[in-house]
Amino acid sequence: MLGISSFTSTSNKPPLILVADDDTTMRLLLREAMEQEGYRVVEVSNGKECLDAYTAVKPDLILLDVVMPTMDGFTCCQQLMQIAKKNLVLALGSLDVSGFGNSLISTLWARTPILMITGLDDPDSVDRAFEAGASDFVTKPIHWAVLRRRVRKLLQQGQVYKQLEAANQALQQLANEDGLTGLANRRRFDQYFNSQWLELAQQRSPISLILCDIDFFKLYNDKYGHPAGDICLQKVANVLKDTAQKYQDLVARYGGEEFAVILPHTHDRGALHVAAAMQAGVRELKIVHSGSTVSQFVTLSLGIATVIPNFETSPLALIEAADKALYQAKAEGRNRIIIKHI
Repeated sequence: MLGISSFTSTSNKPPLILVADDDTTMRLLLREAMEQEGYRVVEVSNGKECLDAYTAVKPDLILLDVVMPTMDGFTCCQQLMQIAKKNLVLALGSLDVSGFGNSLISTLWARTPILMITGLDDPDSVDRAFEAGASDFVTKPIHWAVLRRRVRKLLQQGQVYKQLEAANQALQQLANEDGLTGLANRRRFDQYFNSQWLELAQQRSPISLILCDIDFFKLYNDKYGHPAGDICLQKVANVLKDTAQKYQDLVARYGGEEFAVILPHTHDRGALHVAAAMQAGVRELKIVHSGSTVSQFVTLSLGIATVIPNFETSPLALIEAADKALYQAKAEGRNRIIIKHI
């Protein structure tokens, strides 16, 4: 048996096949058949080892026996689908996939197809295999030419999926990213804010929102021109992004010269600390702004609001509170931070 840790799934290596079968002779035959096709192989002898190996090596295809000790193939396949579902939740973040059925997840998870091998050829067993999430099946005794064709077909389908997935990720990034600053755009802000609100409402944990404006930015554009204004926006955006402290924090371009920062699991004092650091970071850029009446350099006005979300309160209440705080900061002379409590 080859060591699991010695393999990594990369595009410049032959496909990696994970073989799960408790029969030593059958594993040897499957290994030889797959290696003759030029594939790499990892072997395990039961369903539990299959789950561990899948997580460790990320195979391109799984050959899964139905009848095994410790955990049979049906149960193992179902557990693999649960791993896939959790991965989708993490990857899609803002989407609710709790209602996804096995067939849809199997479609999205086609990059790791499962070919079940069974000595049970009755209709009920075949139905159970597909219901558990299998992509295809072969029966024992194995017709080796059939197995090779089905493996080749599933790997080809997986490769097409990877190409589509890469293209989709690129499109998704374009759809969620502000083209000028590279920050999250308003669409991504709305998605993330709503998903965090629901999650934190369940956890009874706080969320803070910072809204900030570049002071007298229209005068800056009028004085120095729009190309200089774009550079100013980019520099300010980089400060905000670099100052955000936790991986959950999201910095977005909210519109024009206005930015928004979502701070999950953050009380007002923590948000004030982040806002002050952002304000100081922009000040330290020393971007000359002769049209400003509060400083010779570009400055920020910031509004902060904090709340513990609940299902009876609209997320818009937090946005409105932060917006009022920002308005007050500008009305009181700009280049300052105001906090509103809900």
